[in-house]
Amino acid sequence: MKLTANTEPEKEESSESQKENPHRTNSVNANAQNVKEAKAKALNPIPAQPSSNISADANEIYVKANRSADGLPKIKLTVSEKAEKSLRGGHVWVYRDEIKDICGDFENGDIADVYSQNAKYLGSGFLNLNSKIAVRIISKNRNDRFTPEFWKRRIRYSVSYRKAVMNDEDFKCCRLIFGEADTFPGLVVDRYNDILSVQAASLGIEKIKDIIFPALINVLGDEFGVHIRAIYERNDLNIRTLEGMKEYKSFYAFPSSEKAPANYPDGITIIKENNIMYEVDYINGQKTGFFLDQKYNRAAIQNIARDKQVLDCFTHTGSFGLNAAFAGAEHVTSVDISASALETARKNAALNHLEDKITYVQSDVFDFLDNLIKNKESRYNFVILDPPPFAKSRSILRNAIKGYRELNRKAMQILPRGGYLATCSCSHFMTDAYFRQMLHNAASDASVSLRQVDARAQSPDHPILWNVPETNYLKFYIFQIV
Repeated sequence: MKLTANTEPEKEESSESQKENPHRTNSVNANAQNVKEAKAKALNPIPAQPSSNISADANEIYVKANRSADGLPKIKLTVSEKAEKSLRGGHVWVYRDEIKDICGDFENGDIADVYSQNAKYLGSGFLNLNSKIAVRIISKNRNDRFTPEFWKRRIRYSVSYRKAVMNDEDFKCCRLIFGEADTFPGLVVDRYNDILSVQAASLGIEKIKDIIFPALINVLGDEFGVHIRAIYERNDLNIRTLEGMKEYKSFYAFPSSEKAPANYPDGITIIKENNIMYEVDYINGQKTGFFLDQKYNRAAIQNIARDKQVLDCFTHTGSFGLNAAFAGAEHVTSVDISASALETARKNAALNHLEDKITYVQSDVFDFLDNLIKNKESRYNFVILDPPPFAKSRSILRNAIKGYRELNRKAMQILPRGGYLATCSCSHFMTDAYFRQMLHNAASDASVSLRQVDARAQSPDHPILWNVPETNYLKFYIFQIV
C-alpha cells in the first residue's frame, strides 16, 4: 500500500514503546510523491561545508537543519517486506531500492518515519537518497522527539558506557561514539586526552553537528569533568561523496556564542596506552589518528613476548612491537612498507626509551617472509600479524581469503614448534567463521597444528551490536605452533 495524507497507519500493540504518539500525525504535506520522482529530486547532492558562524541556540539550529520545530519527522516512507523483516530483526539500514513510497516534501539528511506496507511503524531515521543506504535508523520508539535534548541524552548514554567499561586511564584515549553501535549513524568520535577527532560519514549527522558537538563538549565537561581543547574534523572520507557531501579536514568552528579554542593545536598529541606513550597525528595520521580498537589485544601479547625474538609485521606506527619490547622481549623486528609510518614508529620507540630493543625494516611483509623461508631462517619464536583490511568489499572476499591464507601460512612456516602466532583481520566481510576456516587451511598448508591460546575482538569502546553484523569486524587470535 501507499502512505498518503489520508491513510491512518495502524497502531502497534506489541510493545509499550510502539504506542501511538498523539503528536505524530499522518497529515503531512497534501500529496504523496512518486518514489521515482522523489529519488530523482534528491539525487542532487547537498554540499556539506565546514561549520559556519551560526546561531548558538540549539533549537534554532535544529529547526534550520531538519525543518521540524517539534522534533517530529514530517516525512513518511513505506518500505518493502524485505526491509521490514530486516528492521524487525534488529538491523538499522534501509536500502534505496527497498523504499516503495515517500510521503512529504523532504531534503536529504532529514529524519523520516518508516512504515511497513501494512502501515506498521518500524522506526525513524536519516533519509538520504544519494546513498545506497537510504535510511539509517536512529530510533524505533514512536514516542521519541528528535530535539537537542534527545541528542544530548544519547551522548550521555554513550559516554557513560565508556566510563563503565574502561578504567580511568583508558577512558582518556578511547572511542566515545561508534556510529550505529551508539545510534549515531556514520559518526565516529575518538578522544585523545583533550582532543576529539571526529568523522561524519552520514549527511544526517552532518546537518546536526552544530547540536551534537557543543552538547558533547558540555556533557564531557559538566558531567564527567573532562576538558576538551579542540575538535578536529577528519572528514577526508571517500564515503562522503556517496552521501552527497564534500571531503575536508579542519578544526571545528563552534557556533558564535560558544567558546572557541583561543589557539588551535598543531595536530600532534601524546597519548598513553598500556603504559606506553605514542605520538598521535590526528590531522594527517590514518583514520582519526590512531587505531584504538586493538588496545587490549596489544596488552594480551605482553606475557608471551617476554624473552622472545619477536617479528612484528605491518607494524604501522609500532604499537604491537612496542608492547612486546616493553614487556621484555629479547628483541623485536618491526616491518612495514611505509617509510612515514616507520618514522613515526621510531619516534614512539624513542619516546619510550625502547629504540635499542627494536629494529625497524621497510619492506613488503610477504617478500620479507619469503626471504626468511628461502634462507631457512627461524630465529623468531613469536610472530605478530596485524595487516590492513584485505577485504574492503564483499566482491573481493575470495581473493582476500587467499591473501590471508598465504600470509598466515608463511608466518607458520618460519615458526619453530612451540613458537607463537598472533594474527588478526579488521574486515567485517571476513567473518569469524571465514577467518577460522582460513587459519585451519593455512595450518594444513604449513603442516603444523595450532593450539589456541586466546581469541579476542575489538576493545569494548567499539561495541558490537549482535543485530548489526557490520559492527563486528575485528578478529584476533593467539596460537602456539604444536
